[in-house]
Amino acid sequence: MRRLDLYRRPALTALAATATLTLAACGGSTSAGTTTSEADAASCPGEVVDVVVSVSQWGEIVEQLGGDCANVTTVLASSAVDPHDYEPTTADIAAFSDADLAVLNGADYDHWAADAVATAGSDPAVVEAAEVVSIEEEAHAEGEEEHAEGEEGHGHGGVNPHLWYSPEYVQTVAAAVTEQLSELSPDAADHFAERAEAWESDLQPYLDELESLRSAAAGRSYAATESVFQYTAEAAGLTDATPEGYRDAASNETDPAPGDVAAFETALTDGEVDVLVYNSQTEGSVPEQLRAAAEAAGVPVVEVTESAPDGESSFVSWQLSQLQQLSNALGGGQ
Repeated sequence: MRRLDLYRRPALTALAATATLTLAACGGSTSAGTTTSEADAASCPGEVVDVVVSVSQWGEIVEQLGGDCANVTTVLASSAVDPHDYEPTTADIAAFSDADLAVLNGADYDHWAADAVATAGSDPAVVEAAEVVSIEEEAHAEGEEEHAEGEEGHGHGGVNPHLWYSPEYVQTVAAAVTEQLSELSPDAADHFAERAEAWESDLQPYLDELESLRSAAAGRSYAATESVFQYTAEAAGLTDATPEGYRDAASNETDPAPGDVAAFETALTDGEVDVLVYNSQTEGSVPEQLRAAAEAAGVPVVEVTESAPDGESSFVSWQLSQLQQLSNALGGGQ
């Protein structure tokens, strides 16, 4: 188990109900588990593109989009490593230096990767998810002021960096990757277009499950030990009932006050929360305390993870299984 949290926040530990809350990191391997998916140059109608992806949440998506025409190296392919604290190796930096395209998350989630690109010297093309999302939102804002207000906070500056949990953002970033691949290898543009179409088809069950959740989620609420699942919960139409003090403390990398934890427990026991979202890739007594309170109150617990568990190779199956958990918790799967 590793520390996986919002804004480089360690797992939370409660010493006692009246004691000061302290921070405790999860144990785990320090191996990045770097992986490379090789292109099939003989089947590629154009030049093979060398791509380096910072984190696994985007790695499998880029592999699918690249198909036979992209060598894709994912630097942090193991769920045992916290992207915020990672120190790139010489080999990692060399990979970015040799890359034609770098795919990053941004929003300070993988700042080490942005630094590596900046010092690479070879000036690879870059798709940064947070930047792509920010640009799209600015475009919406030009003609849809109300929409822009509704999305406030989802660009740079205090943004929840777990962008892969937004179905809209995932599709936007995928389109940006396909565009860059096609620019780098024009003769393979049709291949990349075919790969994008196939990937969209593979994504459809996830989108369908999310759509079916909307009716079950109408008028329902959730609370979360971390904001990992926030974008998906919003897309499903759930109302966030996480006490504001707890949510703000978690977002600001600080310990929640004992009163904030107590307010969270009260919300669970008083029926203000329909489901608790719990990140199982963190450990600490506060999340565990809240989970125990939810279980005691009969509030269903949905386990999510910040990155795909080791051994789970498909982004779609990872996300789909979590949505199905949520559906069952809300009674939609019964």
